[in-house]
Amino acid sequence: MLKDKVAIVTGAGSGIGKATAEYFAQQGAKVVVAEWNQESGTQTADSITKAGGEAIFCHTDVSQASQVEALVQKTVAQFGGLNILVNNAAVQILAKLADTTEEVWDRIHSVNLKGVFLGCKYAIPVMQKAAGGAIVNIASVLGLVADPDLAAYCAAKGGVISLTRVAALTYGPDKIRVNCICPGDVETPLVQEYFDKDPDPARLRNEIYSKYALRRIASPQEIAKATAFLASDDSSFVTGSAMVIDGGLTIKCY
Repeated sequence: MLKDKVAIVTGAGSGIGKATAEYFAQQGAKVVVAEWNQESGTQTADSITKAGGEAIFCHTDVSQASQVEALVQKTVAQFGGLNILVNNAAVQILAKLADTTEEVWDRIHSVNLKGVFLGCKYAIPVMQKAAGGAIVNIASVLGLVADPDLAAYCAAKGGVISLTRVAALTYGPDKIRVNCICPGDVETPLVQEYFDKDPDPARLRNEIYSKYALRRIASPQEIAKATAFLASDDSSFVTGSAMVIDGGLTIKCY
């Protein structure tokens, strides 16, 4: 599906990013693991190479323009080009709107929204020279619906969806497709930490599961496979879309 494609995956040290990087490599892609956490990023790249895939690690803070520019430059220098960008890196901090500090707001937006902007900004010119490419941004159902405890996060993810559409419209003539995925809850370390903070994690998990038509949450691998579809030529006429992958979470009113 992705044989000989060159792909950057940000936030690839754990969760959706790790699963995506590993699945892309299994599908034949050459993967650049972009991650601010050196230990987890290195582990992902090592796991890919040990499994027979091709990957390198690049320490990257996606909120810093110079580091994102260097990431793209390193990718081109190492592999000769760039075909796919997955903007996945994100942070989540619980806070109601009036309780959100300026520091928290800026932190969430610098990673979750500005990081997507910077990834696109530096990847698109390379893709233009190569006469095409694919960008997949990981948004969230919380860019479509609201959570009172995640005001800044919801706002940033809504911005990711809008930015995706702008990029798709602007660069479609250059054969660059830009889509985003809106997952519901996914079985990641971040979600596990959320459950573990509750006095009764099992009760909370069952309560969350009950909100889903499928009575469970997603695995990272399920999101990775959808991302691979949007990154591949199998979705050659798909651009500007926000693919909801939420097990039926948002289909009901009450």
